Amino acid sequence: MEENTKNEAFEEVETEESIDTLPTNASDEIQLQSGKELALKIAHILDERKAQDIKIINVNKKTVIADYFVIAGGNSRTQVNALADEVEYKIGLEGIKPSRVEGRGDGTWVLVDFDSVLVHIFGRESRDFYKLEKLWAEGTPVEFEMTEN
Repeated sequence: MEENTKNEAFEEVETEESIDTLPTNASDEIQLQSGKELALKIAHILDERKAQDIKIINVNKKTVIADYFVIAGGNSRTQVNALADEVEYKIGLEGIKPSRVEGRGDGTWVLVDFDSVLVHIFGRESRDFYKLEKLWAEGTPVEFEMTEN
């Protein structure tokens, strides 16, 4: 009988801890907002460095891989790599490191993964070929103001 009491106490504690760790709508909103803020910061960094045709797409209701895509283009392989380096450097100054960077060096498509935000930086030919904007057209575009050149 004593063992049964221990199990009931354990189940009660386990349930209380589980409730405390469940995400609430408020925390989900905060996480999405911070993802949006990060996406906007990245778009502005890319804009400052003359990236081409920058798009932000909210994909959080369409996939679990990220909340936002930032898609941009470069005019050359050198610029594609430099844009990726600049994003990684500037966001790193804020203490945020990418979990992964793929395609560096090739300069045709660099992917910088910040978990909630995936940054796709394409060369012209690769962007035309993969057409990510069309593939993720069901996502919600996020507006941001570009600087005037």
